[in-house]
Amino acid sequence: MRQVAATVAGQVDMEELEFPPVVQTQKLAPDELHLLERLRQGDEAAFASLVDRHHGALIRLAMAYVSDHSIAEEVVQETWIGVLEGLDRFEGRSSLKTWIFRILTNKAKTRGVRESRHVSFSPLAASEENPEEPAVDPTRFQTTGHWAGYWVSYPQPWDENTPEKLLLSQEGTTFLEQAIEALPPKLRQIIVMRDVEGLSSEEACNILEISETNQRVLLHRARSRVRKTLEKYLEGGVRPA
Repeated sequence: MRQVAATVAGQVDMEELEFPPVVQTQKLAPDELHLLERLRQGDEAAFASLVDRHHGALIRLAMAYVSDHSIAEEVVQETWIGVLEGLDRFEGRSSLKTWIFRILTNKAKTRGVRESRHVSFSPLAASEENPEEPAVDPTRFQTTGHWAGYWVSYPQPWDENTPEKLLLSQEGTTFLEQAIEALPPKLRQIIVMRDVEGLSSEEACNILEISETNQRVLLHRARSRVRKTLEKYLEGGVRPA
């Protein structure tokens, strides 16, 4: 990660940047205020620590927009340059992490358009997503009689025995990654943010510029699709490619 930091810093000379005082920092935690002050002073060690902390997450998120790891690396490099160039305009209205992730998504969207991988979040009903699509396959429920609406057969329980052990195995991890990669772009983006990187719903909404309702619907659909795929793996029907 420090090599990445050195590469980016080499493209934007830290000593040549001017860092005026922060305009607004009400939402920043004390440790972020201190880090921001060091960054504005051109502290290369502070920048290296920032890269160490977030670079891997940025790569994973960039991969939700573009199709190639090398392109994702380029997007993240551009993001770090954007961070250095934008420090004087950062007003602290969100956390430093949210601000960095938003720079990444903006750059990744632009690159994704060129890669034909980007799908706009603006309407919830994008061309590849039916807004009325059920979260669970309707064929899994009874449709007639007294038990209409009940499960035809219950989903496989995810207990602490076989399923979790499978998912924690190398093969299970690989399959889970492939299940997420197979999601449509906007579902992949939200599940990476929430379940892989652990962002809060508020952070995800701010980064993607979507409503809390949209966020909940998208995340539910993403989780449902991944679960459906994982059930096939846990039942022994499929294996990672």
